[in-house]
Amino acid sequence: MIGTFVNTGTILAGSLIGSIIRKGIKEKYQNALYNAMGLAAAVLGINAVTGNLPDSQYPVLFILSLAAGSLLGTMADLDGRFQSFVGKFSSSNLGQGLSTGILLYCIGTLSILGPIQSAINHDHTYLFTNATLDFVTSMVLASTYGIGMALAAVVLFLWQGSIYLSAGLLSGFISPELMSEISIVGGVLIFSSGLSILGIKDCKALNMLPSLLVPVLWFILKNFLP
Repeated sequence: MIGTFVNTGTILAGSLIGSIIRKGIKEKYQNALYNAMGLAAAVLGINAVTGNLPDSQYPVLFILSLAAGSLLGTMADLDGRFQSFVGKFSSSNLGQGLSTGILLYCIGTLSILGPIQSAINHDHTYLFTNATLDFVTSMVLASTYGIGMALAAVVLFLWQGSIYLSAGLLSGFISPELMSEISIVGGVLIFSSGLSILGIKDCKALNMLPSLLVPVLWFILKNFLP
């Protein structure tokens, strides 16, 4: 799991550096960083959608996924529970930053396929590449939201660690087609986080997290259909 350890370490290091830089940044510059982070998240989300939608075999699946997943997440009040939990330890808008960071770190081809490549082929290229990207992202996020962003490293470690340990089972199931569908839905979630940061619309991206399970369930069901 060396790749996952490195990826986790870069997020921790980036969060520490970003939080130190944040202490010397005036409020107007912090606001500028908020805008930059919001725009970056929105662009990354759009790129994930437009880059994968042409490869989708089921163009309406992401719509059904978002609808069903949003309903389930809203019924469970995932966003409210998460914000309430984070609020016990921080009075700032750390919850918004953490939800964005978790989506950026965990929902992507490199972060999903990387642990599988690492476990089966002992190839850490994907995870090392992801670690480099996450290092820069974590610095920007921590300079905006503070040292609390380091908590996202724990989520990433558990996420990639579980994939690593399940690599034997997942390698035969995670296909390029499934990754395309997950990336489309994930892109929408990241874009919605960008809208929230920019103050345009609070989409409560965490309530949409169950949407990521719908393509998985669809492909499992498809495998059992004649």
